[in-house]
Amino acid sequence: MAVRQTSDAVSKVPPPLKIGITCFPLIGGSGILATALGTELAARGHTVHFFSYAKPVRLDLSAPRIHFHEVAVGQNSLFPCPDYTLPLAVKMAEIGRQEGLDVFHVHYAVPHATAAFLAREMIGDGAPKIVTTLHGTDTTLLGPNPQYRAAIEHALVNSDAVTTVSDSLRQQTEQTFRLHEQIHVIPNFFTPAKPTKSREEVRRELGISDEFLVVHMSNLRPVKRIDLLLRVMAQTSNRDRIRLLILAGGPFAPYEPLLDELGLRGHVLVREDAAAVENYLPAADAGLYTSEKESFGLSILETLFFGKPVVAFRIGGISEVVHDAAFLHEFGDIAAMASSLDQLVDSSELGRQMGERGRQRAEKYFTAANIVPQYEAVYREVITSQRA
Repeated sequence: MAVRQTSDAVSKVPPPLKIGITCFPLIGGSGILATALGTELAARGHTVHFFSYAKPVRLDLSAPRIHFHEVAVGQNSLFPCPDYTLPLAVKMAEIGRQEGLDVFHVHYAVPHATAAFLAREMIGDGAPKIVTTLHGTDTTLLGPNPQYRAAIEHALVNSDAVTTVSDSLRQQTEQTFRLHEQIHVIPNFFTPAKPTKSREEVRRELGISDEFLVVHMSNLRPVKRIDLLLRVMAQTSNRDRIRLLILAGGPFAPYEPLLDELGLRGHVLVREDAAAVENYLPAADAGLYTSEKESFGLSILETLFFGKPVVAFRIGGISEVVHDAAFLHEFGDIAAMASSLDQLVDSSELGRQMGERGRQRAEKYFTAANIVPQYEAVYREVITSQRA
């Protein structure tokens, strides 16, 4: 009887999947989440093929069952502009057919879901199913734009499943587009890596000793409002005791004049080594985020995992991430943000307590063990279902 039970149990284990993941390769929530998801899926026995115009910054190609397919941006004198969508679709169709992929999981509707739709049409019968994850921009910035709206809506309608990273984004998406199917809400997750340097070593390399170190991590796109970030720093009563470390996934040069205007030269450190968050976050004392739109806030989640208190604007899905484990203020209230930062500078115990609440919340709700099975369930659901 025991032998039969073991055999039955083994027979019920679903077979591993072959998954194609398409994402942008840069520092940013979508690329980081896509890379982490693919890595976790491969660790669970699935085979994962990444598609992008460059290797995602945190992708480890030495890991088993992970493959990367670089897509060259199309350059042809016939066209007035470079093209990415068609070369991407061709590459996805080629690998999808050759490897017998089960699912195309694309992050962002345009151009990725559009390319997946074209690839599926090229493959024909037996083509991979399409799962599209929205991270925000498709809905909040491009959705209202008549130049993109119809294309995004077409990509979403022709996806076999659509997911969003927060309930806030789900509601916005349903208000923006005419969709007939249920949208799955699957939050981002984060798995902290072990630091390779001590807190003291990192702070010494940054040239700071007992100063209060505030960290900001982002791709520096306009929506991240780096101008407000610097103005919050300028309004703090403790500005001489504070240093701001910006882990930049984009060029900081446009903000250099504002540093001098606000008298912050020497108070702000910029590093483009944003992939090594496991070293910088333990060396920090708090996180400061000033986005005007934020569907989730992966950098905020990373900050929580390392037990650091967060000060941010109450916008989008941020409150779903932090709940009561952060100082949240109405967008644009620079004085309130600066006051919260001053409270943390003046009370290390307040920062410790808030940071610990944040760490506990992150470990309870936003781990790979909680989130990855939700994606696996969506994959298997679309594979077994028939489109109407």
